[in-house]
Amino acid sequence: MAEVIVVGGGVGGMVAALLLARDGHHVRVHERLGRLGGKLAGHERDGFRFSLGPSLLTLPGVFRDLGVGRELLELDELCRYRFADGSTLRAFRAPERMAAEVDRLAPGQGAAWRAFHGWAAECLAASRRTFFSGPLGRRPDEARLGDLRAVAPGRTLHGLARRFFGDPRLRQYVGRYATYAGSSPYRAPAALGCIPAIEHGDGGWYVPGGLPGLADDLARLLAEAGVEVRTSSEVAEVLAGRGPVRGVVLASGRRETADAVVVNADAAALYGRLLPDRRRLRGLARLGPSSSAFLMLAGVEGRTGDLPHHTIVFSADHRREFGDIFDRRLPPRDPTVHIGCSAVDDPSQAPAGAENWTMLVNVPAGDPGRWPVTPEGYRDLVLERLAERGYDLSGRLRFVDLVTPADLRDRYGAWGGAIYGTAYRGRLAPFRRPGNRGPRRGLYLVGGSAHPGGGLPLVAMGGRIVASLVAEDFPRGRARRGGDR
Repeated sequence: MAEVIVVGGGVGGMVAALLLARDGHHVRVHERLGRLGGKLAGHERDGFRFSLGPSLLTLPGVFRDLGVGRELLELDELCRYRFADGSTLRAFRAPERMAAEVDRLAPGQGAAWRAFHGWAAECLAASRRTFFSGPLGRRPDEARLGDLRAVAPGRTLHGLARRFFGDPRLRQYVGRYATYAGSSPYRAPAALGCIPAIEHGDGGWYVPGGLPGLADDLARLLAEAGVEVRTSSEVAEVLAGRGPVRGVVLASGRRETADAVVVNADAAALYGRLLPDRRRLRGLARLGPSSSAFLMLAGVEGRTGDLPHHTIVFSADHRREFGDIFDRRLPPRDPTVHIGCSAVDDPSQAPAGAENWTMLVNVPAGDPGRWPVTPEGYRDLVLERLAERGYDLSGRLRFVDLVTPADLRDRYGAWGGAIYGTAYRGRLAPFRRPGNRGPRRGLYLVGGSAHPGGGLPLVAMGGRIVASLVAEDFPRGRARRGGDR
């Protein structure tokens, strides 16, 4: 039996801890915050409930395989897209309904969407055979040639959209998938185009009571598996030197020994603070941080007619918007806004006759104190843009609570508030993310900044990958080193 310490209780760390404990290892989780779940967290005020992190669950089988048995609600309409010209596209879960909807928006383009969806399915299948199946242990040119061709190497996501669609609105719709990885469609690899195959294949799901309930389910499974969980317990250092890891040092000064340390924290935090490594930190800096988020959590009076669970209100100039975020490092003047309102499907999320609006805008990682506008001023700009595009909340707001990149940085230790660690930049970007094995024996990385990436199913896959690596490295387990000291 190996002694394993997990630094951080986000979803990836929880999954790794759960599987390692079930495999017979002694596992201890240290979480700096007072609750497990990481970014899978909620916010409550005056009877309104909001999700601060993911708002849609895909690939639910990843969690069912772990023993999460919670009943889920499948969304028939995954999202409604509203373009700057006032037209809309309803993204239905069923592929044939989706193709018909594309034809309604842009006559003749339904066949193009079917072809795009077919490409996405092939790309997803190839990714499952290679990228999602295990750690980054081989160069991409050693993968099967057919799998490489399936993910369109050398093409950006925007280039992929241009290949399939002539209508600029449909290109903007495809480009939105880059934001699922905190990146720009003009730089992100075409492989992100596999996401529609997930949404229209396995569906998009809501967790009744709010997605943070998944973290509660995983916490119960950890307890049942005998994992020792310590919340409000911060790790200050990973003990390694030039050899294998020996354990950790807590912020209190206490030392705890271990055979293996799984770090469920931002890679920049690991190599900048927990186990300083200038070379790896420079490598992260070359890739640059992913985007961050500006969240507006609003208690809204009354009910909005025909409001779906998820709405995307697009900007008028997609290229300029991403230029603002990634080149000029400014919050976009004309932002795309994601509106989530779980009360549409779950009345427990808001008082009777009211709605809980979570409005999310992609913004650059970094200090919002350097923005040309205050967070409150940017809130007003976003509300003005929404009103111009048919979503006027004037006279209906009970409150608007804000979450800025600085809040994400301080709460989660994220690099400048970046949601996904490094940005996906370039055709081989997925292979340049930090791997799951660290630079010392017995050190492992999991979470949104490491392979295979961010998002609920991916970080859970990462937890499974890390558990398998520990099993490889400690095939018979090892005697405990004496515990705390």
